[in-house]
Amino acid sequence: MVYLIGGSSHCGKTLLAQRITERFHVPYTSIDHVKMGFIRGGYTTLTPEDDDELREFLWPFLVGMIRTAIENEQTLLLEGCYVPAHWRDSFTEAENAQIRAVFLTMSADYLRKNFDLVRAHADAIETRLDDHPDPERLIRCSEWFREQCHEDGTPCIDVTERFDLDEIAEQAAALLGISNK
Repeated sequence: MVYLIGGSSHCGKTLLAQRITERFHVPYTSIDHVKMGFIRGGYTTLTPEDDDELREFLWPFLVGMIRTAIENEQTLLLEGCYVPAHWRDSFTEAENAQIRAVFLTMSADYLRKNFDLVRAHADAIETRLDDHPDPERLIRCSEWFREQCHEDGTPCIDVTERFDLDEIAEQAAALLGISNK
């Protein structure tokens, strides 16, 4: 089975993927590592700030990874903001039956009230170099992902009052169909 965790920047996707790994023993790959491999390997002139262009650039490669995992009957969890909301369009009906996705977003109210906390936890799993998030950009990004998920029918966990990682991990695991085996 292939699991996708998408959503807006700085909302805790990598932290969530790490918690799912710890709790359910499902290994994950951060799409940021794939992105930086292409950038540092000289395969693109895009920079880490080129989110929309990187999504288009990376998605065909990620589709290939996902198809390979399905063909080999392997478990794969990919997380990152580069999963398009309309990810299903890239796969056949049979492939879609082997893929589950959930997106993570934060409400505008939550981000405005807790921006210092969000920024303080930005390095919880991966060190972010020269990271200066703009709260209004993060709000727009979350709103966009939430709208896209609503249109596509992809489950979206929207943090509105508090970020409880254990609670979010349980909710995400249930939506993804992951359980302790």
